[in-house]
Amino acid sequence: MQKLLPRKASQNQSFDKAIPIILRPLFRAYILGYTSSAGPRLLTLFLVHLSRRRKNIDPRPEGEDHFWSSLVGILKGGLEFQRFPTFCAALIPLREVFKRLLEIVPVTTQLRLTRYLSTFISAYFSLQLLQSRPSKTFTEDLLYETKNGIESRPTRFAGRTLDLTLFAFTRAIDCIVGELWAKHKSRRQASRKWSRLDKTISSLTDPTLFASSCALIMWAFIYTPARLPRAYNKWIQSAAQVDSRLLKALRYCRYGELKYGVETGQAHLLGNMCKDYGLPEEYGDPTKSIPFPCELVHMGSGPNCEFHAVSRFYKSFIWSASMYLPLNLALLLRTPKISTKSLIHAFKSSARSSAFLSTFITLFYYGICLTRTRLGPHILGTSAHACQAIDSGYGIGTGCWMCGWSVVLETAKRREEMGLFVAPRALATLLPRRYRWEEQWIERVVFAWGAAVVFTRVGENSNGKGDLSIGVGVDVDIDIGIGVGIDIYGGKIMGGGEGGVEDGDEDEDEDEDEDEDERKGIRKG
Repeated sequence: MQKLLPRKASQNQSFDKAIPIILRPLFRAYILGYTSSAGPRLLTLFLVHLSRRRKNIDPRPEGEDHFWSSLVGILKGGLEFQRFPTFCAALIPLREVFKRLLEIVPVTTQLRLTRYLSTFISAYFSLQLLQSRPSKTFTEDLLYETKNGIESRPTRFAGRTLDLTLFAFTRAIDCIVGELWAKHKSRRQASRKWSRLDKTISSLTDPTLFASSCALIMWAFIYTPARLPRAYNKWIQSAAQVDSRLLKALRYCRYGELKYGVETGQAHLLGNMCKDYGLPEEYGDPTKSIPFPCELVHMGSGPNCEFHAVSRFYKSFIWSASMYLPLNLALLLRTPKISTKSLIHAFKSSARSSAFLSTFITLFYYGICLTRTRLGPHILGTSAHACQAIDSGYGIGTGCWMCGWSVVLETAKRREEMGLFVAPRALATLLPRRYRWEEQWIERVVFAWGAAVVFTRVGENSNGKGDLSIGVGVDVDIDIGIGVGIDIYGGKIMGGGEGGVEDGDEDEDEDEDEDEDERKGIRKG
């Protein structure tokens, strides 16, 4: 016995030497998982088979063929990727593999990899847990062809956590771009090559991000409102104070249901609107008015586009101030002693935020007027075809692009945060709100990557304050003015946590109540 022990040990050692050291824990865990998974099933199969043969009982017509097919099925099934052996191979030796890998890299890199990998893994499985909850909004009965005919089956769709994923993704991109730009800036300044062009790019990046995001969001609000949460649509419509009949007319122009010079049966839509605003009814008839007078777009503010812009600014400023001033004053109640300086700061912050939002709304409307009346006809012409092109996209596109540049009224810090707040929602308008359930792993990988990048960056930040807002989307030192960026599109941080996801469910439920005309336009878009 004593002579056999060294021989046995040497055999195991020779077997282990055939496998790379770093893969040995993984291999052993896989074998253990495969044995524990397939072993009991094989034992049960053999016992049942022997019992039937001993009793001469074989109710299955295939007899021995069934035994061998079951045997092969058990052996092959354990080798599939989404089975217990793979789980063991990934879970048990993971710590050991990381430890061996990190021994050959510097201590700083070890810490960075540890932060990244731990966050990636936890974020991946956390989102998977969040996605596993059933949702009525993302479940639909679909028709399937079966051997018994066509059957209706409940089918689950993914996309409920898309806002949260895009939030993490945009924050991660911000971390990466910010880090690269900081290194570029330090190198250029060290070599005294920091130019005016570099400074211009640095100052325009955040406003451009905000303006581009707002353009996508406002375009979706006009033409494809189903791509936005219901709360966003309600808030934008409340701030813009736009007649819903005018929105429908714009969508009809976009999708060809309302054409200048052609009787499409839609004259009553804007005709009734003209009656309500005291305008001639023929202003709303596309066969008589080519194009619709801008006075109709002004909704009772007169024919002059500049006067309409001024009146829009005034009304929007009053509306915004009535919202922001109480919020800023309420924030003062957090401190036991209210100073004159803090009170003045609250009024200034409210005025600045109100000016920003009122300018946002004014630029949107005046951009439409510029295209319809001031510049568009001189560039595109006044034919029915040109008017149709202006009212089916060019005018709205100009207003969408102009409105976001009102962010220049805000401070540099606020411009940065507001751009990051609206960017995820803008990306969401480009992606399907629902997709196949089997493709959720892609979203989990994107979310895990984004979260890992953000929290690795936060962990490496020495002061631990400024970049924390990058990780969680909130900076305690930023007053309610930053909330403007949130409130513009829904009054809450969508995707900032599970609450955002749950709210998304309710928004989608309410979207089902939209009228048939709007649905028709959305489908065509």
